[in-house]
Amino acid sequence: MATHALFESASGYAIFQVKLHEDIGARTKAVQDSIKDLAKFGKMVSLISFSPFKSAAEALENINDISEGLLNDHLKSLLELNLSKSKKGSNVVLAVSDAVLASAIGESLKIKCDASDDSQEIIRGIRLHAAKLLKGLEANDLTKAQLGLGHSYSRAKLKFNVNRVDNMIIQAIALLDQLDKDVNLFAMRIREWYGYHFPELIKLVSDNYLYARVAQFIGDKDTLNEEKLPELTTIVEDDATLAQNILDAARGSMGSSISEIDMLNISAFAARVISIADYRKSLISYLSEKMNLVAPSLTALLGERIGARLISHAGSLTNLSKYPASTVQILGAEKALFRALKTKGNTPKYGLLYHSSFIGRADAKHKGRISRFLANKCSIASRIDCYSDTPTPKFGEALRAQVEERLNFFATGEPPSKNADAIRKVLDSLALDDDEDEEMDVDDAEPILPLLEVSPKKDKKKKRKSDAMDVDEEEDKSPKKPKLSKEEKKALKKAAKAAAKQEEVVNDGDTSEKKSKKDKKEKKEKGEKKDKKKSKA
Repeated sequence: MATHALFESASGYAIFQVKLHEDIGARTKAVQDSIKDLAKFGKMVSLISFSPFKSAAEALENINDISEGLLNDHLKSLLELNLSKSKKGSNVVLAVSDAVLASAIGESLKIKCDASDDSQEIIRGIRLHAAKLLKGLEANDLTKAQLGLGHSYSRAKLKFNVNRVDNMIIQAIALLDQLDKDVNLFAMRIREWYGYHFPELIKLVSDNYLYARVAQFIGDKDTLNEEKLPELTTIVEDDATLAQNILDAARGSMGSSISEIDMLNISAFAARVISIADYRKSLISYLSEKMNLVAPSLTALLGERIGARLISHAGSLTNLSKYPASTVQILGAEKALFRALKTKGNTPKYGLLYHSSFIGRADAKHKGRISRFLANKCSIASRIDCYSDTPTPKFGEALRAQVEERLNFFATGEPPSKNADAIRKVLDSLALDDDEDEEMDVDDAEPILPLLEVSPKKDKKKKRKSDAMDVDEEEDKSPKKPKLSKEEKKALKKAAKAAAKQEEVVNDGDTSEKKSKKDKKEKKEKGEKKDKKKSKA
């Protein structure tokens, strides 16, 4: 049971002493309802100390520390002053709203903290009646302090965003995907609408953007003549043949005539489609610039649009860098993954990575392997971009070369280079660049990323019975036995059997001779015994 409670407010820290509170009674409805009544709740807690913040900057610093679970010096001094261990036998249990902050207080000050539901109920009651329990404050002071601190806290979070400026990339790629759909939809609408008047133009001009420009320029097909031919040639990218074909088709067109008001609407709509397409081009260049600044390695490996889609799907570059390669591989194919898990079918091999040129260039049987390898390189590139101080596209170019080598390995069997060697080359080139700029030695330059040296594989050696039997490896190596044919093996087996039979015969002859000698000795001994008996008689 908590004996004290810590209350963090926008105005400062307050420590209350908890009285007349028990675990069993706290669960009853009557006691829980009494928390809402100030007269009853005022008997359960009493204010020990209140330490207000001196300025808004100090309040912001303290709330940042609380949100990260850190013990601020201001709070630490307040707790040491009021909850010191000078009194022996006093068991102090501090009720804290945040479990992470409670563990930080316990580790630093050795004060037992409690963040259970009962402690939360006590802090809830203090927060409800804080304006009247804290002395020296008016009714609206806490509300004003909370409003001001909330604005400054949110402003600081936006200013010091750990995701850098990848929020702009997320919005840009979402808008670009939407513009792609809109431009295609509007282009089909302008083709259908203007096709009533000039249907032959659809077959002559296949590009949507070019079709909208030509339709806006021609307007009424009857007004198209040789005087407009040079301008039409310029619009169709200096293709004189195409311009002449359009002019000939307009003269012999089967389309219906159209009123002037309808033509004005078609021209206005065509102008709107052209403006959207132009804005789409500028948005692509903006996205490319942002991706090269925020994630240059990922851009060099995958391209601007696929890299931006991965960042957008993950939520931020930081989240993408925390994902393992197996998650990056199927990012964007969540529906197919869960459907496969539900039906116990084959899980997807790729998600957003399917749009990469590497997947399209690989054979059907190698698509899964190259997607796994590409996801591994994407994970490395995103981590380099996120956690390096000076992002550079050189790592992405090296990783892209590794993927190219892996594709070549599937085709020709030529072994690709190792990852450690590729990263080592990039680090050496960056070290040389730093030497040229800052005139430093290569030995003094620190590597951007820690390297893991590949340890050589240990050769398995046979255990020897004693140290005295150490022999050179050349002597230990026994000469390899020559390979024998089947006939030679059969002949060797027959010779071995014949030798075994001869040994058995020889052994049988030896045993028979031994037996005969023993029998003769026994007969002689018996004859001698009989002669002795007769002589005695």
